[in-house]
Amino acid sequence: MTAAWILVTDADRLAACVALARGAGASVTCAVVGPRELADLAAAAGPDEVRWLEPAAEVPAEAYAAPLAAAVAAAGPQLLVSTSAPASRVLLGAAAARLGAALVPGVLAVRADGEVLVVDRAALDGAVVETLAVTGPLAAIADPGDDPEPSASTAPVTVLDGGAPAALRVEQRQAGAATSGVRDAARVVSVGRGLKAKADLDVIAPLLDALGAELGCTMPVADDLGWVAKERYVGRSGQHIAPRLYLALGISGAPQHLEGVRDARVVVAVNTDPQAPIFSAADYGIVGDLYDVVPALVDALHR
Repeated sequence: MTAAWILVTDADRLAACVALARGAGASVTCAVVGPRELADLAAAAGPDEVRWLEPAAEVPAEAYAAPLAAAVAAAGPQLLVSTSAPASRVLLGAAAARLGAALVPGVLAVRADGEVLVVDRAALDGAVVETLAVTGPLAAIADPGDDPEPSASTAPVTVLDGGAPAALRVEQRQAGAATSGVRDAARVVSVGRGLKAKADLDVIAPLLDALGAELGCTMPVADDLGWVAKERYVGRSGQHIAPRLYLALGISGAPQHLEGVRDARVVVAVNTDPQAPIFSAADYGIVGDLYDVVPALVDALHR
């Protein structure tokens, strides 16, 4: 049987991650870095066991990445799973490096085919489900659905010796408008894969100025392409925003993205595909090429 470890730093979608690991026919261990209450929540989410490491006071979970990675390497699981929570991704990255695991983001499902793990992952802002075959260990950043019903049983919890935490420098600073103004903006204009090149952000700039809006984007534009700062990614694992106006340009409307804008007051969508899912969530829709529509909107706003 495949062995899986789930690296846990918060309670978000715990049971869904366990269910994802179970899809590979795996025995599941939750490695929890956090308070005892979090370990108990993990124990009720359906794993076979919980290894619990309690951080020292005011020490972040990331400081225990090295000892946790050593524990993972000693166990030698074929599958590692975490959510996209920042602390969980740090632990996953350290464990994956120690284990020599392939890192795959946006994982929707995992199943075993002999010695191979077959992975379904969301691509192109959720418009495509890509299937990968992975030989050797896999580190999956999960994008699961909602948690299933609670497990009827509770897994045993054992203490994991974390040793001395690494020394981390923690800095708090006010984020400037250049990175995170999208979070509190009254008007947000976001771009998706309908934007053909990073240089074409210059096409969007006059619209931002005319509306007094902040720039947002979908996950692929920030994570895969690097065209926009990751702090501006809007979606389930990115920014959750509630602007008065949300203008989506060239965005298909994957559920992951729409979850980040469900509290927007007015949603306007521009897409060349009249069947794009974004239109079902939009108050107003324009079927057209953003390269034609955006200059026309700017002209209308100036007039």
